[in-house]
Formats: sequence, C-alpha cells, structure tokens
Amino acid sequence: MIPEISIGPLTLQTFGLMFATAFIVGGLIVHRRFIELGKPGDWAYEAIFAALIGGLIGARLYFMVDNYDSVRDDLFGNIFSGAGLTWYGGAIGGTIGVLLWAWWRDYLNLKLVDIAAPTLAAGYAIGRIGCQLSGDGDYGKEWDGPWAMGYPDGVVPTDPGVTVHPTPIYEILTMGLLAFVLWQLRDRFRFGILFAIYLVGAGIERFLVEFVRTNTEVAIGLTAAQFQSLAIMAIGLIWIIAIQVRCGTLARPADQQAAIEAAPQKA
Repeated sequence: MIPEISIGPLTLQTFGLMFATAFIVGGLIVHRRFIELGKPGDWAYEAIFAALIGGLIGARLYFMVDNYDSVRDDLFGNIFSGAGLTWYGGAIGGTIGVLLWAWWRDYLNLKLVDIAAPTLAAGYAIGRIGCQLSGDGDYGKEWDGPWAMGYPDGVVPTDPGVTVHPTPIYEILTMGLLAFVLWQLRDRFRFGILFAIYLVGAGIERFLVEFVRTNTEVAIGLTAAQFQSLAIMAIGLIWIIAIQVRCGTLARPADQQAAIEAAPQKA
C-alpha cells in the first residue's frame, strides 16, 4: 500500500492524486468528444469544473446524511471536514453541477449524457486505483484465494496476516473495460442510449462486487449499494426498452450521424 507520497517537505495522499487524475482524464475525454461534435473544446473544462464542485458538495452531504449519528454533534464543522466522501453522493452532486452548467450553455440534451457515459466509467476506475493504493477500507471480505491480498499498511488496515478480496482491483478492471467499450460505441446508437448502457453496466458491476465487499446488509441479504444499483439498472433497461419500442431500433439514424460528421470541429 502507498497511502501517501512524500516529495521533500510535501506529502501527497495517493487517493487525492487519483481523484485529481480522474478529473483530468475525464476532461480529456470530454474535450475530445466535444471537438468531434463541433463544440468548443474549452467547454470540457467548464463542465468538469462544475462536476468537481458539485461532486465534492454532494459526496460530503450524502456522507453526512448516511452517517448522521456520528456527525450530528458538529454539523457545521463536519460540512467542511476533508474526511468522509460517498461515491453516490458525489455522482448526484456532480450531475447537478453539470446540468446547471449545461443549462447555462444551452446544451442540455441527450448528446451531453452520452458524453458523460465513458467519462464516468473511466473516472470511477481511476478513483478505485486510489482506493487500492491507499487501502481506504473499500476492500472485500476475508478470503484466502489465489489473488487475495492484505492491506496492513492501508489507511484502514487489515489485521496482520489477514487477506481479503481486492475489490478495488475488480472494479478498476471492470469499469476500465466498460469505459473502453462505451468509447468504441459512441457513434453507434441514438442519443441517450450510450448513457443507458452505462447505467446498466455500472449497476451490474456494483451489484455483483457488493457480494464480496464488507458493507452491511440492510434487507433480504442485500446492501444499500445493491438496492441503489438495482434502481440504476432498472432505469437504464427501461430507457433502452422505451426507445426500442418507440423508434423500432437503437441504431443512430443516418441523418443524425451525417450531421455530426459535417459539424465543424473547434479546438
């Protein structure tokens, strides 16, 4: 584990480094896609900044609501604490931030949500690299299988000699692959379908990995994250089915693709 890196008098947290890297990579993906769609590449950095601010606020507020008993004695102080960020809260807050930006830029459409699909998957994968490097407690249940790992030097260490499922690695590989597939499919479907595929893929990934993680079950043997994942999958599947029924095909019409290819590219 490498929870932190020291460069002279400066100490950097590896999770924070990967968090920043996720936004940089996300900015590059969005920049490339905006240019392909004939929009200013600088929009990418505006959108990523909006996602960053909204994500930090959402992640912190979600954590506080989810852990109200432990923070209620100092709500104001905990708002500005650097500890305790929740992925789903960050996703909600980041989404709100980007939607507000899109409304301001008059670009609130299905093209934008498709741009978000590979970006979110790649960002999640990179974020999990931070979890793996820091050993922040996102690892799985105790296990002695062939690729089991211990996190004795992590931010949330395992007991000496104890090995567990390295669930951050599972998620890095799965979401990295999903990001690659979504990018390859970016011009195949009607606008909005790519994001629906992301919802299904991300929901399946999180639902399955929860079976070997240490999160607490809340009902019928499932964790809160699994119920949230089921909801995400349902939204994605309903979206796909509705478009298939309404339009008869998920493939992008030739006129829409021709309009994209004819759009002037802007740096």
